[in-house]
Amino acid sequence: MTTLLHDLLDATAARRPGHVAVRDHDTELRYADLAARSRRLGDWLRGTGVRRHDRVLLALPAGVDLAALVYACSRVGAVFVVLRPDTPAAVAAHVCADSAATLMVTDSQPLRRVAAEHRIAAYRPPDAAHPTHGGPDGPPPVPVLPVDPACFVYTSGSVAMPKAVVSTHQQMTFAAGAVQSRLLYGPADVVYNPLPLSFDYGLYQLFLCAIGGARLHLATAEDAGHRLVARLAEASATVLPAVPSLAANLARLLERRPAPLPRLRLITNTGAAMPDDLLRRLRRHLPQTRIQLMYGLTECKRATIMDPDEDLERPGACGRALPGTEVYTVDDHGRRLPPGQIGEVVVRGPHVMAGYWRHPRLTAQRFHRAEGLFPELRTGDYGRLDETGCLYFVGRRDDLYKERGVRVSTIEVEAAALRVPGVHAAAVVPPSDGTGGATLFVRAGLSSERVLNALRDELEEAKVPTRCVVMDELPLNAHGKIERRALASLAGAADD
Repeated sequence: MTTLLHDLLDATAARRPGHVAVRDHDTELRYADLAARSRRLGDWLRGTGVRRHDRVLLALPAGVDLAALVYACSRVGAVFVVLRPDTPAAVAAHVCADSAATLMVTDSQPLRRVAAEHRIAAYRPPDAAHPTHGGPDGPPPVPVLPVDPACFVYTSGSVAMPKAVVSTHQQMTFAAGAVQSRLLYGPADVVYNPLPLSFDYGLYQLFLCAIGGARLHLATAEDAGHRLVARLAEASATVLPAVPSLAANLARLLERRPAPLPRLRLITNTGAAMPDDLLRRLRRHLPQTRIQLMYGLTECKRATIMDPDEDLERPGACGRALPGTEVYTVDDHGRRLPPGQIGEVVVRGPHVMAGYWRHPRLTAQRFHRAEGLFPELRTGDYGRLDETGCLYFVGRRDDLYKERGVRVSTIEVEAAALRVPGVHAAAVVPPSDGTGGATLFVRAGLSSERVLNALRDELEEAKVPTRCVVMDELPLNAHGKIERRALASLAGAADD
């Protein structure tokens, strides 16, 4: 049974040992080789003193070493935490203290200093063929259980510093299997992944490829820049997991047409809604490529998935619940709502993660137990279901606000702004007091006055933001999403 993360790898290594599993700029490993390397690294981890339930920080560039160490932690029963090597010292210090990690694996000297300050042993990745520190000394390892924690994913939100979502083997293998049943990666696929593995969307590409027997090409943020089209062609990529900023860059590059077109069969999207205009641009330049939209949260990995190109029939939708799961909406009292009514989106199923590490109150609020028995995830997002069970996302709790007495969604305003010719990116910051005065930030070749005037042709007057700020680029976080906290600081500074 594939109930442990490394079972996903071992099953495909037995079935397709010679098929390429993962490659980076320098190295490629076949499935049998990746499984063997992860076993050696598991022995190495035990030799350093790592035991079941210990937290291990993996602060390495995306590459075959990181992939093998993820599976090695699974074999030992350790909880892996992937960090970017350029994680700011303050954030790394918070993760070190919060996770109470036993070990950090990194080449980064600044992160090694942070680890030392928290009395965490830090090692560089051992030699691929001959890991140091010997084999598994000490008592025999305790068997790993499906209900054991496998991974912490640190995510921002309602607390000042990132909080860790705790995921068990059972939850992660179910989520990966359910998502793969809709995306259908296969042995002929090359999945080009420039997303960091600290981002769960990037991390799960490793498991989806293992289930489908696909090849995972681990790329860097630089590879997602001005050479993206060429890199996709060079890798013979067939699948691109994207966030809107990555997809927008791809569309811009395709419009220049400096390189051979990639042979993508599928682009997936999650993290934020893909604007309609961007979808049209991608399809215009990649008519053979299908687009599959999804909605999810780290707390459940994925909630809904559309069929490929189903957005053409259901504009604005983000899909139906994964097999074996349920998605519905509730009112402010937790009562289920009928189709068509907007309410808080609730998710139930084996993919709902265990909760937040060391945040019992927040866990109780979000990971609710209906009638004290049935676990459900209160997402804090709002949407509606149609008669077929398809979800239409309206906005996050923080994205809904009042403008001149009218309830407004930031998604609605941003979509309208992107329909204005000359506007290339848009983000709305709601008013801090919730009573009015939203700020629209855009990357555009227009003045702020022209943007706001054009919006009056797209929106009711009451929904047009109070002001607009034109920027050369909108700030992005490490996952390629718009950094809304930075924009909120700019909006707040302008209010002072």
